[in-house]
Amino acid sequence: MNMVLYQPQGGYWAMTERGAGHLMRKADQFTLGPSTLRWDGHGLEAEISEICAPMPRRLRGHFRLTPGPLQSQPFDLDAAGRHRWQPLAPCARIEVKFDQPDLSWSGAAYFDTNDGDRPLAQDFSSWHWSRGGNKILYDVKRRDGTSHALSLCMATDGTAHHFTPPPPRDLPRTKWRVARQIRADEGAPVSVIKTLEDAPFYARSLISTSLRGERVTCVQESLDLDRFTKPWVQMMLPFRMPRRG
Repeated sequence: MNMVLYQPQGGYWAMTERGAGHLMRKADQFTLGPSTLRWDGHGLEAEISEICAPMPRRLRGHFRLTPGPLQSQPFDLDAAGRHRWQPLAPCARIEVKFDQPDLSWSGAAYFDTNDGDRPLAQDFSSWHWSRGGNKILYDVKRRDGTSHALSLCMATDGTAHHFTPPPPRDLPRTKWRVARQIRADEGAPVSVIKTLEDAPFYARSLISTSLRGERVTCVQESLDLDRFTKPWVQMMLPFRMPRRG
């Protein structure tokens, strides 16, 4: 169960891998260790109780995500249809209340899902994803040498409309030298507001840019699966993703 809270003075990160004995799954509930996700027919309720890593500290609280119109179409990321992505609730609301740390807020939310039939690194070498306003862009590089780009504008009724993707723009590499890229209107200024995650194979950032003439703040993610498969990276994973059998 991956849970991350960002604060100006530092973030809280929890992602503990657990064995099958810690898992309970029903049609409307998913429990992994001490944390639970539950769908009540109108929204997603989460009870989170985790230990952060690499600095151990408690992360405990709950949130409720109430979606707007649901988007029903999954999108294949590879030619064989082994990997799928779906922006289930591109327009949602969230209410958050945590005891550890002590904070609460409510506001706009976004909810998507990825699933696949085999490990990502078998079929992809990298990808870049970003969302700004109601626009989502997804660029993947496949192991067979081909590329695939999705550029979607999400309507208020939950439907997804394709639009011609603007040109890719390179961003400064992270401290771990992960390459970052985003699509933006040609000639529009692009700047990194903040790097939220900087890992040996992954980066998450806030980017200021323009899409289809609208100035937006984007959440941007870059994943380097060539780097992920390196033995030295695999040796580092348990420090951020401890395992509980």
